[in-house]
Amino acid sequence: MGSYVPSTLAQRREMLEAVGCCSMEELFGHLPQQVLLDRPLHLARGLSELEVRRAMEAIASRNTVFSTVFRGAGAYRHYIPAIVKQVVSKEEFVTSYTPYQAEISQGVLQSIFEYQTMICELTGMDVSNASVYDGSTAAAEAVAMCQDRKRVKTLLSAAAHPDLIQTVKTYCEGSGMPVEIIPAKDGKTDLDALHSLLDDSVCCVLIQQPNYWGQLEDADQVGALAHESGAKYIMSCNPISLGMLQTPAESGADIAVGDGQPLGLSLSFGGPYLGFMACTNALIRKIPGRIVGETTDVDGKRAYVLTLQAREQHIRREKASSNICSNQALCALTASVYLAAMGANGLENAAAQSFAKAHYFAKEMAKIPGCKRRFSGEFFHEFVAECPDVPKAMAALEAQSILGGLPLNGDLSGCVLWCATEQNSKEEIDRAIAVIKEVCGA
Repeated sequence: MGSYVPSTLAQRREMLEAVGCCSMEELFGHLPQQVLLDRPLHLARGLSELEVRRAMEAIASRNTVFSTVFRGAGAYRHYIPAIVKQVVSKEEFVTSYTPYQAEISQGVLQSIFEYQTMICELTGMDVSNASVYDGSTAAAEAVAMCQDRKRVKTLLSAAAHPDLIQTVKTYCEGSGMPVEIIPAKDGKTDLDALHSLLDDSVCCVLIQQPNYWGQLEDADQVGALAHESGAKYIMSCNPISLGMLQTPAESGADIAVGDGQPLGLSLSFGGPYLGFMACTNALIRKIPGRIVGETTDVDGKRAYVLTLQAREQHIRREKASSNICSNQALCALTASVYLAAMGANGLENAAAQSFAKAHYFAKEMAKIPGCKRRFSGEFFHEFVAECPDVPKAMAALEAQSILGGLPLNGDLSGCVLWCATEQNSKEEIDRAIAVIKEVCGA
């Protein structure tokens, strides 16, 4: 691919110098050495289509595909109705991208409009954009929306996903916005600590609901504290949980964000996913990215347009709070088809099953000596439990084609973050419990 990069060696050296690097290796020096390729690719030349297919199938056969999954931590295995892939695999959708010529992109614009409508219904907010890259990016873009001349500091819950925290920090470092982490207490955002951190320099407070450890936050109280101090309130939400939990709008949020992966997108080795963003009408002119509106054409027929496009990320880039001008059109369409196929009752059922099965899992696990829950608060479909021998338990589960929960470290070393969704049957849960019991000698 190097020969297809349209920059010269001299231009690349100039770009490296501008960011303070001497080489491409230094630019990517933060990546672990074990994931870097230190040899040429072993690719044969001139293979036929059949030979390429055989070679790829041989490589794919070496992957471990678990029949049962009890791991979440930000990416979740939910049931995807067959119609979802049937619709989005149509070639007119597969090749869709940002509609630069809106007047001849009515189909794409309508699909985005429907997506925006559903996200607003799901979150209770007034307006949604056409999506951004992922949930962490959405959170960082939401923080940028809240900054003004006097209020520049962000308060970010320590109970949020580590990737979300790191992404927000990276964005804020680039724009000179200070970030303070609100400590966690008993697996949730410490409200006393939040109260002590709030002052007239804080532009926003961001929490995740449910949080990284699966706990349900005191969302109403967080919103009340933020608004009392004059700060904006951002909630990062699991969209499936909104099938049974109160909406961000009902909790007083000014901005709702989250990762749309649970809405019909396969795990797919980590992507592509999409980030959803929605806000109140008061912030409509600050939300980044594209917004599709509905209108009528000269003949009075329904038509769709890109609206609010005289925005600084297009015309005053050096002063922009965001430079995102794209969207995840195919992933957003997938989410739309999933939500349409599931309907309100289907989404509520998926949430209720995930909730019930996770609670059954936690209840059965608590019967195993040494496997008690670490946090006592209410949870949705993830929970943290202590385990006497985590590596041995994970290996024993893998031997039964079961992907166990995520082993945690640091202060939670010796604990596992478990997840259950509607995909997990009672029989699968009982089988996993039996394996863990055997490992623990129970």
